[in-house]
Amino acid sequence: MNLVESFSEFKEGKNIDRPTMVRVLEDVFRTLIRKKYGSDENFDVIVNTQNGDLEMWRVRMIVPDGEVTDELSQISFTEAKSIDEAYEVGEECYQQLTLEDFGRRSIMAARQTLISRIMDLEKDDVYKRYMDRVGDLVVGEVSQILKKEVLVMDDATQNELVLPRLEMIKGDFFRKGDMVRGIIKRVEMRNGTPMVMLSRTDNAFLEKLLEQEVPEIEDGLITVKKIVRMPGERAKVAVESYDDRIDPVGACVGMKGSRIHGIVRELKNENIDIVNYTNNVSLFIQRSLTPAKVTSISLDDKNMRASVYLKPDQVSLAIGKGGSNIKLASKLTNYEIDVFRDTEEHEIEDVDLDEFKDEIEDWVIEALKNIGCDTAKSVLALNREELIRRSDLEEETVDDVLKILASEFDDD
Repeated sequence: MNLVESFSEFKEGKNIDRPTMVRVLEDVFRTLIRKKYGSDENFDVIVNTQNGDLEMWRVRMIVPDGEVTDELSQISFTEAKSIDEAYEVGEECYQQLTLEDFGRRSIMAARQTLISRIMDLEKDDVYKRYMDRVGDLVVGEVSQILKKEVLVMDDATQNELVLPRLEMIKGDFFRKGDMVRGIIKRVEMRNGTPMVMLSRTDNAFLEKLLEQEVPEIEDGLITVKKIVRMPGERAKVAVESYDDRIDPVGACVGMKGSRIHGIVRELKNENIDIVNYTNNVSLFIQRSLTPAKVTSISLDDKNMRASVYLKPDQVSLAIGKGGSNIKLASKLTNYEIDVFRDTEEHEIEDVDLDEFKDEIEDWVIEALKNIGCDTAKSVLALNREELIRRSDLEEETVDDVLKILASEFDDD
C-alpha cells in the first residue's frame, strides 16, 4: 500500500522530510494495531523510504491444533495452513494485514491522527528553526495590518512573523505588500502555535544594520562595544578597532556619510552618533557627549558619577533635545553625568556694578539692575539700542556707562 501518495496532501507545503513522514506513518499504524489487537509486539511495520510503500505483518508461532495459549503470539497449525500450505509446526507464521482489516472508522481516525501529528511536527520545526535564529536580521513582506501588530511573511521561508506595534519605530508606517526589515527578538508558544516576534526598536537591530553596511565589522576588524537607543530619535554606538590603521568612526560613517545614511533612512532619520571606545573613562565620557565640547571632567568612581563642565554655549548641545544626548551618554558610559556651566573664568574677570559707584550714579546702577544686569559684562553683553530700550535711560547716559565699563576691561 503506497501510503505516502495517499497522504501526500498533508505533506505538500510542509517543511517535513520524507524519512520523518514515513516514521510518523509507522507510528500512526502501530497505534492502529494496538487499538485493534491490544499490543503491537508481534507485528512488523515495514516502510520503504524510497517509494513510500508500507507493509504490516502479523508474526505468530505455529503450534499444534488445540494448544494455543496466547492468541497474540501463537497460531494453530490449521489456521496457518490456510494462510500458506507450506507452513509447519514450530515455524513462524507471517500474515500480511491490509487497511480493510481495520475498518473504515479506524482508518478515518488514523487519518485525523496523521494530520494532527504532521501539524505538530511542523510547529516544532518552525519553533526550533527560529529559536536558533533569535537576533538574526530578516526581511519580509507585510501581509496583514492589525490594530496591535503587523503580520509579515518571511521572504526566505514563507512563515508568518509578527511585528508588534510596541516594537516599531515612531515613524514606521507600512502598507500591505511593503518590504520590512527587523530582527527576530523572541519566539514564544501561544496555544501550541509558535509566534515569531520581530523588533525594529531593539539595539541588536541597529547592530545588524551596521554589520550589513560596514564590512570591517563583519570581518571582525571593528567591534561594536555597546549600543544605546531612543528609537526613531537618537542612538549612540561605541566602536573599537583592532587595527591601528583603521579609524572605526570613519569606517562606520563612510565617505561623506555614505554608509551611515542608509541606516539613518531605515531608522526613520534616527540621529546616530558613532563614538570611538576607550578604556580612559574621562575621554570616553567626553566623546559620548558629542557634539558638545567638554572643558573639564571630575569623576566619582565610587558612586559612578561624573561632573562635566562646559562653556555656556555647549550646555544645550550636551543635554540634547528633551535630554536625549545626556541620557544616552549616561547609558553608554554607565556613569551618571551632571552638567555644569564653566563660568569660573568669567567670574574672575567680571566686576559687580556696585564697584563703579564712584564713576556711575546710584540711580543709573539701580536702573541697570532692574533689567537684570548686575555685573559689568552682563551690561556689555547687550548692545546700545537694547540698553536704551530696556533701561529707559538717556542715550548719553548709556554711552557714558558703556565707555566706563569697557575701559575697565581694556585696562586689563
